[in-house]
Amino acid sequence: MEPFSLVEMQQATRNRGMPLEGLRYDITPSGIHYLLVHFDIPTVDESTWRVEVTGEVQRELSLSLKDLRKRPARTLPVTLECAGNGRSRMPHRVESQPWLLEAIGTAEWTGTPLAGVLEDAGVKPDAAELVFTGADRGVQGGIEQDYQRSLTVEDAMRPEVLLAWAMNGRALEPQHGAPLRLLVPGWYGMTSVKWLGRIEAVTEPFAGYQQADAYRIQKSEEDLGERVTRIRVRALMVPPGIPEFPSGHRFVEAGAVPLTGRAWCGTAPVEHVEMGVDDRWEAAELGPELGPFAWRSWSWTWQAEPGNYTLCCRATDADGNQQPLEPFWNVQGMANNYVQTVPVTVR
Repeated sequence: MEPFSLVEMQQATRNRGMPLEGLRYDITPSGIHYLLVHFDIPTVDESTWRVEVTGEVQRELSLSLKDLRKRPARTLPVTLECAGNGRSRMPHRVESQPWLLEAIGTAEWTGTPLAGVLEDAGVKPDAAELVFTGADRGVQGGIEQDYQRSLTVEDAMRPEVLLAWAMNGRALEPQHGAPLRLLVPGWYGMTSVKWLGRIEAVTEPFAGYQQADAYRIQKSEEDLGERVTRIRVRALMVPPGIPEFPSGHRFVEAGAVPLTGRAWCGTAPVEHVEMGVDDRWEAAELGPELGPFAWRSWSWTWQAEPGNYTLCCRATDADGNQQPLEPFWNVQGMANNYVQTVPVTVR
């Protein structure tokens, strides 16, 4: 693996992942939920802020946060994962956020369904997509731009898609998109545009940088690639025992060692989770569901004998998709759901 560059280190100190011991919580405390700020955290005055609904609609709307709070509200537990989670273990990485496996978190998000707002605006039949524009602005790929992503009208109208103003029962913090963000359950985090200021209905597929160039699974620079959309199946474990500083190598005592973790998927429910000890796999027990868009707990007890081992966990979804044992290379390091490995010494 190549050494990390100064650019990668700058991103790593600016953003944060969830310590994997945070997997113990059903709902991730806001302070340890993963965070990626693409450009700068913008300065937004909530008293004058509005979200504009424009374009191919019958009635353009201009809504304040007070207006939105008067609408029907919904609270959902939702697992968000960054599309670049796992990128740092890839050779020949693109210079970006060098995530290990910690770009994950599950929060309770409160907002109003986007579908109701779009119904009030009256999206015209010739509209193909909705383009969502955040207040964060910067330069990427040599292009000065607002951060923008789009959804098809069909995906935007799904009942779980929210205009969210609260996280874990509190108003959004600036770094999480205050005063309002889009929340698209089941999709990688780049879709949930923060600091949302405009929703525009358009007749052609959106071709902005963050949709056409970024967040694509490419085999080469010349390959147009596949768009990153929904979260691929993954399981992670709480690192057992105690760590060595600074390596993080784990130490446990011989005997019965309870192992726990979480599994999630944005395309189909998690069907089962397996634990591997030096590539010997056994089924783990799944816990109750938190909701259709949130991770699910799992547990397994290891009868550990003295020695050195590598622990693994892998999930399979209801469509039969299973995590790969090795990272798969792609130019941008996207959607890499390979199996977690944890070296452990049993004493």
